[in-house]
Amino acid sequence: MQSNDNASPGRQELAYLPVPFPKAPPKPPRCAALREGLRDWWNRAWDIDGVLYEMWDDVLSARDDGLRHMAPWLRAVLMTAGVSFVVLMAKAAGEVVLQTLHQILTAVPKVQVGVDTSNGVFAVFDQPVRTYIAQHSAGLPVAASTVYTLWLLTGIVGLVLGYLSRNNGVRAMWVGHGAATVFMVWTATPATSRPVAAGLAVLAWTFLSAFAMRGLTLRRRVVAGRPAKVTVRPEIHVLVPVPAPVPAAPADQHPHNGCPFRD
Repeated sequence: MQSNDNASPGRQELAYLPVPFPKAPPKPPRCAALREGLRDWWNRAWDIDGVLYEMWDDVLSARDDGLRHMAPWLRAVLMTAGVSFVVLMAKAAGEVVLQTLHQILTAVPKVQVGVDTSNGVFAVFDQPVRTYIAQHSAGLPVAASTVYTLWLLTGIVGLVLGYLSRNNGVRAMWVGHGAATVFMVWTATPATSRPVAAGLAVLAWTFLSAFAMRGLTLRRRVVAGRPAKVTVRPEIHVLVPVPAPVPAAPADQHPHNGCPFRD
């Protein structure tokens, strides 16, 4: 049997064996450190003295503590939520009120010059006011019917609130409304019947003023002075110094010495 120790011609001997390169260690995930930090913070926050544990304890004890003694941060959150809710409700209610008021103002019939929309004594004031508003509201951005409705609402509000609240500002609004009404009646009424119409308007406004200005007087109100209150404090003691006793005079210097009536 032949040995294979001798290398065959044309075969190159390797001087060393190839060494495998070590593999690089796997890289940790990018967010592993962040997740680990958040996990540690979460565990510490829910410990006995942690932030989340104390906040949850404040929430559980808020019912027994009441609004006055609850935690300040919880009271601030509740107040902020309440104010936000009120603002949202006021905004929604304001939109509804404005839309309703717009519908009421636009639903009034158009005001025209000399239109016969009323009868009786009220027509003496109503028709001249309608005519005056129709003549002088042509260049306004609102319709004449809207101006007429505002005039009616101003009078009704001034009459009702003046009777209920007795506020001087409301009474001033009522006085201005009455003066403007008399002026419009005087201007828009024909010259032949102008004094009578204006006089009736003044009488009607004076009659209604008895309700709108209820309680108004020109006399100066005198408020009687109240007696001063004296508070008795029995726990306060005033120390009065006791005078020292006067020493007795000697027998020879006694003022009654030699007097038959001695003490």
